[in-house]
Amino acid sequence: MNPLTISGWVELGGKRLSPQAIEKIVTTSQEDILRFGGEFSLDWNGCSARDCYGVMEGRGPKGTLLCNGEVKGQITPDVPDMSLEDAIITAVQLRSDEGVTALSGGVDSTLVAFLAGRECVTVGVEGAHDLAQARRAAEALGLSCTFVTIAVTEIEAVLPLVIPVIPDRSPVNVGIAVTQYFIARWAGEHGYRRILAGQGADELFGGYSRYLETPTLEADLVRDFAGLEGQARRDQAVAALHGTYLSMPYLDARVVRAASHIPAAGKVKDGRRKIPLREVAERHIPEDLAWYEKKAMQYGSGVWPVIRKLARKNGYKTSVQDYIDYISRVDHGL
Repeated sequence: MNPLTISGWVELGGKRLSPQAIEKIVTTSQEDILRFGGEFSLDWNGCSARDCYGVMEGRGPKGTLLCNGEVKGQITPDVPDMSLEDAIITAVQLRSDEGVTALSGGVDSTLVAFLAGRECVTVGVEGAHDLAQARRAAEALGLSCTFVTIAVTEIEAVLPLVIPVIPDRSPVNVGIAVTQYFIARWAGEHGYRRILAGQGADELFGGYSRYLETPTLEADLVRDFAGLEGQARRDQAVAALHGTYLSMPYLDARVVRAASHIPAAGKVKDGRRKIPLREVAERHIPEDLAWYEKKAMQYGSGVWPVIRKLARKNGYKTSVQDYIDYISRVDHGL
């Protein structure tokens, strides 16, 4: 019998399971696997199982129990209906027994950081927006936070490390992945395996600026939520370079369920985005932080302008994509 391999963590009925408890279930009570929550990839004796939203990468499709190539069932976490606030609090609590929080200063990560109460880390080039905003948030909330300044030369050096491991090598994905690289590197170097992050909030609650103009908001949210598995694959691949993984409280089944009960029109209106999340946040963090409109990660960290300058410096004045493709070919033959 092949030994059980566990990536991430598992809960059942709101209780975290020990590796011993998981092993007992997979060998004696496999029907309980179909009620597993958490962020996990399990592999044992020709079988595999992954969490329902595909947060953790692994063998087999997300949310599926697979044995010897045969689908044995779909995994639907056994969680109750909760208010959005209670769902977020519970989701963070289940994840905050260890790890570090990636803090950018936006409402998504700031709420998680406050509720988790753990060490935080922020990365950015010198003078980056996120370094200043995260410092403001950390000071307002009394959080311990390390601010890591990224050198331009470091960005150039890690591009050949990041590009080959991510599935979609578009400029946006590369910019985000490079930023994630420095967060994961700091976490790994300081003994953290889990990185609490705010991913998923934009897709659940309508955080992107394009949602303000779209006539098909509901459909756009559904489509973008479906794309989160691809984002998780990107982020986890980069985190794995440093022996870490990203944990995403907003992709907890309780939070997703609570968000699904809120009409799209209640998430984005009157020029404001992520309204339900901000309303929850302002009961825990200062109002100005709850309603602060932050830049996207690759811009807030200052990484994207550096990548664009590197492309021009290397002769790619009009196409960052061509620069990325060049690195892929030269360094890895991709």
